[in-house]
Amino acid sequence: MDETSQKIIDATMSLIRDKGYVATTTKDIANAANVNECTLFRKFKSKKDIVLQGVSQEKWRANVTPEIFQNVQWELEPDLEMFMNAYMDRITPDFVNLSIGLRAPQLYEETAPLIMKVPQAFLSSLVEYFKRMEQLGKIGHCDFASLAMTVFSSTFGYTFLNASFSQKLSETHREEYIKNSVKLFVNGIGKREEENR
Repeated sequence: MDETSQKIIDATMSLIRDKGYVATTTKDIANAANVNECTLFRKFKSKKDIVLQGVSQEKWRANVTPEIFQNVQWELEPDLEMFMNAYMDRITPDFVNLSIGLRAPQLYEETAPLIMKVPQAFLSSLVEYFKRMEQLGKIGHCDFASLAMTVFSSTFGYTFLNASFSQKLSETHREEYIKNSVKLFVNGIGKREEENR
């Protein structure tokens, strides 16, 4: 990828993050990349082509893969905190806003599979973790898929709302939110374990 093409991709993805796909014009992209519009169309077929090449680059995807959730201690509380922190470290407000921009109907069919890799990595890793914790006798059996979805929804919800409203919606800071949420999950799982005995 030559330097001009990369400048065009970077400008496009930044504009989509800030304005959305529909509101971003090729003229905006050319101005932000400091090139003329003709150069855009010499390098790429269309605005959509620029975006699809952008989402294929690691720098414009949150690097959320099962590997980032491997640092487990096999202790429920620190491990759930690790899952939530690992996600929030990568899903920054910029990434949330970009992923919203990438959901435009004109792009969604092509971008949805890439966007869905993020929650899929979290959910599948957490389900496997819960299964192993059950095998170790550290938690009782329950619907691990639903439990993982609950933890993910809480993590995603905080991340999304924080990206949208900063601290205006709630003054609870990330560290406090994670610790308090995990305590609620652990207490709930602990009660479930006692019921199964």
